[in-house]
Amino acid sequence: MAGKRTMSKSVSLFSVTAPAALLLAFSLGVAHQLGLGEHKTGADPALAPETVIIPDHAFRYRADGEFYRSGFAVDAPTVQKEGLGALTVMKYQVSEADYRRCVDAHACAATSQADRHGDDRPVTGVSFDDASAYARWLSRVTGEVWRLPSHEEIAYAAADRFPDDALGVDEKSDNPALRWLADYDRETARKAASDPEPRERGHFGENAYGLADFAGNVWEWTTTCHRRVDLATDQTASAVSACGVYVTVGQHRSPMSAFVRDPKTGGCSVGAPPANLGFRLIRDDRWYAKALMRLRERGLIS
Repeated sequence: MAGKRTMSKSVSLFSVTAPAALLLAFSLGVAHQLGLGEHKTGADPALAPETVIIPDHAFRYRADGEFYRSGFAVDAPTVQKEGLGALTVMKYQVSEADYRRCVDAHACAATSQADRHGDDRPVTGVSFDDASAYARWLSRVTGEVWRLPSHEEIAYAAADRFPDDALGVDEKSDNPALRWLADYDRETARKAASDPEPRERGHFGENAYGLADFAGNVWEWTTTCHRRVDLATDQTASAVSACGVYVTVGQHRSPMSAFVRDPKTGGCSVGAPPANLGFRLIRDDRWYAKALMRLRERGLIS
């Protein structure tokens, strides 16, 4: 009887440990294939940019996209979030000097002569594709994982400096002229206040978390696809996203095609275009971030 109990315990223990051992072996095999345990030759964390840590906090922002109800444009609803956890973000936008190092390494496409204003100025005249190439290069040379932020993440980091594009027109009004007039007044004011000359780092000051120059005159790329949302009377909504067209954020929000470098020729909506297109990155500290990066490098995920 005692022998049967001992055998039963052994079988039970084997049934627990064997799958765990197989899972561990499989995980180690995947990690080896992805190169997660390899030392990256030449990777130097000292090359990483200056960052700020955005602490966990509740925040509120205006949703991205174009919103319609009963065929009429309306203000986007506000979104309330409890927090996203700590977020490590570049303090400054990527500079011309930063970007040129990527160009010199033959990992990024050079900007045009017209978009060169000085090493201490934010790089401008860069597309979403350019910014993504820079993020991949910076990840390789630092051994860390860097990526463009989503619309929500940049709203979280920008906090009080994030723009509110609401016109404040009564949504129940069926007179489209009211919104057209309000929109006309806003776009006229934007064009009159336009100052496209990029300034040196820090010119536009910092927000409460130390994030510099947000909502100056350089709009920043995000990974969020532009969308059109039709709101039904019962508060349900249907959304159509256009991926390949991404939300850029600065003094206001503007959708741009991924390949566009000159915002005056490539906008996807009416109104005043961004003065300049640039970017900043966030450091992805999730434990599986490197695995995701390797999978993307191998074309296994998008």
